[in-house]
Amino acid sequence: MRTLVVFVDRDGVVNELIPDPLSGLPESPLRTEDVRLVSGVADALGTLREAGYFLACVTNQPSAAKGVVAVDQLLAVQARVEDLLGDVGVRFDAVRMCLHHPEGLVGDLTMACGCRKPEPGMLLSAAAELGADLAGSWMIGDTDADMIAGDAAGCRTVLVETPGSHHKREGRELSGERAADLASAVSIIVRARENG
Repeated sequence: MRTLVVFVDRDGVVNELIPDPLSGLPESPLRTEDVRLVSGVADALGTLREAGYFLACVTNQPSAAKGVVAVDQLLAVQARVEDLLGDVGVRFDAVRMCLHHPEGLVGDLTMACGCRKPEPGMLLSAAAELGADLAGSWMIGDTDADMIAGDAAGCRTVLVETPGSHHKREGRELSGERAADLASAVSIIVRARENG
């Protein structure tokens, strides 16, 4: 039997956004000391686990490609997110991080790739690792790119309308569900499964 997976974007869904040092807009934390989990994340992800879903984190992290921080720093932030989740009894079954950006400044990270959302590469890679039934799986994210990646991978989607991520949503027509927060997104997924 194929597994059911919920692919989860990280920043603005699992952990809080913080002001970007260059733009001032809410973005990914770049220092471990700035990582804070979104309120209720442990209960929400735990509910998905109890409902039988595997959990996969899929996150775009282009700051190293843009020359803002080193790759090691981004990996440390990811490790901090996972440590904080582990402290509340939650773990991801797979993690994918895209470090690329097509307009980067760092040579080996500057490229148009198949993994950077809205491309579905990270979802497809994690799905292959976990033996996922993509038609029965879901993508939860807070940006248009997350929803487009989920659609492209062949799974259902829930857009979490995190206020700080508004600048990454263009108001375009997107398929899928909408939710105010992660807990509401999880309720949609669990309810859909119960209703067959």
